Amino acid sequence: MTQNAPIAPALVADHDRLLIIDFGSQVTQLIARRLRELNVYCEIKPFQSVTDAFLDEFAPKAVILSGGPASVIDAESPRPPEKVFALGVPVLGICYGQQVMMHMLGGTVERGHGTAEFGRAYVTPGEERLDLLNGWFLEAREQVWMSHGDHVSKLAPGFRVFGTSPNAPFAITADPDRQFYAVQFHPEVHHTPNGRTLYENFVRAAGFTGDWTMGAYREEAIRLIREQVGDAKVICGLSGGVDSSVAAVLIHEAIGDQLTCVFVDHGLLRQNEADEVVAMFRDNYNIPLIHADEQDLFLGELDGVSDPETKRKIIGRLFIDVFQKYANQIEGAAFLA
Repeated sequence: MTQNAPIAPALVADHDRLLIIDFGSQVTQLIARRLRELNVYCEIKPFQSVTDAFLDEFAPKAVILSGGPASVIDAESPRPPEKVFALGVPVLGICYGQQVMMHMLGGTVERGHGTAEFGRAYVTPGEERLDLLNGWFLEAREQVWMSHGDHVSKLAPGFRVFGTSPNAPFAITADPDRQFYAVQFHPEVHHTPNGRTLYENFVRAAGFTGDWTMGAYREEAIRLIREQVGDAKVICGLSGGVDSSVAAVLIHEAIGDQLTCVFVDHGLLRQNEADEVVAMFRDNYNIPLIHADEQDLFLGELDGVSDPETKRKIIGRLFIDVFQKYANQIEGAAFLA
């Protein structure tokens, strides 16, 4: 078995790509959901992994800077590479993303002293019109959802104000010439009812055509898996969780019985869960499956152990050993999923 040849189809090459740089917001996944609803291909990447080299390879057509719990005033606070602002593509900063944008581009961010906002707020329009806000302010104000302690106190050069709230005089700001946009609120949450329109305007300004769908993702993944695997065999470690289950079904659709799943039954699942996993994949999906029933081994090793960290290490070690034992019985396997 060759374990150094993982299946990882590169699906982004055929579509324009939007990059979401994640600074730790609890609702970053909602940003991706809103964009995918607009048929835009996007990926979320933690800020630590976004380097200049990554930006060159990924070549985003637009960038969104997410919210996050940090303060840009702190020296060790997370930042995107400066290259993000030199790519020549639209950038949208949300909450912390707005603050980090201002901080890096020459504005000022201060600690919140009576200006913090957590919850529903109302934004009123500025004097100038902004394409990002087409469909906004059809009434006198827009409901938004704020969640910030720090606040922008001075705009970066080139930025102007396009919306304010009682505690956020720079609630909506932009440098239209560079297509840099920054909002203090979270347009991705349902508490900002018109947030989808803002995202729709942003991706339209970036030139996305809305040509990507999850259905297309499935078809492309199947095609690329077939191209990569050829006539070889694949082993998939199946836990019954969402990630491995989706991977198993997708790979099986692509290559059929060239796939064998190994399900390590360690005795720590919910009652009857192991039987349900086996029935689902072996009987319902007709996927070749090895049910590695090693409950006695795991429970025996864990007997008398009370320290959680020691338990974790025992389970991890045994899982690898058991998986390898059964995987090595599959002849001709060249890929590990």
